[in-house]
Amino acid sequence: MEYVRLGTSGLKVSRLCLGMMSYGDPVNWREWVLPEADAAPFVRRAVEGGVTFYDTADMYSLGASEEITGRLLRRFFTRREDYVVATKVYHPTGDGPNDRGLSRAHIMDSIDASLRRLGTDYVDLYQIHRFDPETPVEETMAALHDVVRAGKARYIGASSMWAWQFAKAQHTAEAHGWTRFVSMQNHYNLVYREEEREMIPLCADQGVGIVPWSPLARGFLAGNRGRDGQQHTVRSRTDPGNLGFYAYDESDFTIVDRVADVAEAHGVPQAQVALAWLLHQPAVTAPIVGATKAHHLDDALAATELRLSAEELALLAEPYRPKPVSGHS
Repeated sequence: MEYVRLGTSGLKVSRLCLGMMSYGDPVNWREWVLPEADAAPFVRRAVEGGVTFYDTADMYSLGASEEITGRLLRRFFTRREDYVVATKVYHPTGDGPNDRGLSRAHIMDSIDASLRRLGTDYVDLYQIHRFDPETPVEETMAALHDVVRAGKARYIGASSMWAWQFAKAQHTAEAHGWTRFVSMQNHYNLVYREEEREMIPLCADQGVGIVPWSPLARGFLAGNRGRDGQQHTVRSRTDPGNLGFYAYDESDFTIVDRVADVAEAHGVPQAQVALAWLLHQPAVTAPIVGATKAHHLDDALAATELRLSAEELALLAEPYRPKPVSGHS
């Protein structure tokens, strides 16, 4: 496993991040997530493979994901200093009017609740899950700065939003001498590349690390959906994000065909090729991979060592057609 700096910060992370959204409460949240006992072997395998970067959020499984993340990381790591844990704030965590968004009130309540669930004194990376148009950006950035100053987070990051919103937040922090974002967790994969227009160039210019979510397009790039609409996995059948994020038009299936061709040439599964393409993109720090089957994690680990030629990278990228922006809400 290779370890790299998160953007231009001093924090080093593994080239893969294990997404802990896959572990939580299948009864009360999403039926495809795994309970703790079933999640443990995946975290153990990630640790054995050198993964030190783990991402969750307060809204995943209504907090159960953070609880499982904390327990499993304490179980499989000897020292707190040996892993990087990231969580997020923004989405509703209760029914009250202040149980959501990026107000000072919600941020301060949420970081304390996340730390309790994770069973730690601090998170390495505290991320805003989306942009909050209802809260002044000065209020949000001041609150995040105070979280860092209090020692409850070491760094802060952001997730999907418009590039102008991200630039405004960074400028606000810089103008006041507050903590700036070191990372952007955005929607990016072979069949959704709209981030290449504005956000990724902005982050590359400003030294912000890119931590893409949905690197396999909800499994689409691994072949979980056919041209006839057939859905081959529980998640492809039940995850509302599939049709919300992806049109699954002919150009998308052409990309999947080319992923399959390159995979066949290398003698590897399609997922390895799709992840390797992302890892070859110069701005990308660490894709966030989900794992609910044994081969998911094995493919992700193997992808870090798969080298694609310039011709193969061009072949995979060529069929892409522009799409409506998605993932910001």
